[in-house]
Amino acid sequence: MRYPLLNLLACPMCKNFPLRLYVIEKKVSEKDYAVAKPFCDYYCGKHEKLVSSLDISKLECESCVKEEVLSGVLLCEKCGRWYPIINGIPFMYPDSRRLHPKVKSREEEFLKKYRDLLPSDVREKIK
Repeated sequence: MRYPLLNLLACPMCKNFPLRLYVIEKKVSEKDYAVAKPFCDYYCGKHEKLVSSLDISKLECESCVKEEVLSGVLLCEKCGRWYPIINGIPFMYPDSRRLHPKVKSREEEFLKKYRDLLPSDVREKIK
């Protein structure tokens, strides 16, 4: 998952925007991207701010789009739900789908591997 995706994602349950990103593991691509500034039209996930509140001349959009979050958590600060990022893919299932054994086991495996790396405010919200 790349930071610009945060410009589009909202909580599937309460529709809150933006989501908070906690990065555990990321990689940087060596490929160069030619992007316009600002690359994101409303919300800059890298700076966690609205684009309108940023100095566009200081944005480094070219380097931002090169970074890929491999493991992390998306947190909805309104309803407290969390969504794991596994192998670069955000798994944003609604509550009813998260009860499915396959989804539940994937989340449990993720937590077993990364729980201690998450900030305490995130661990408190994860049941």
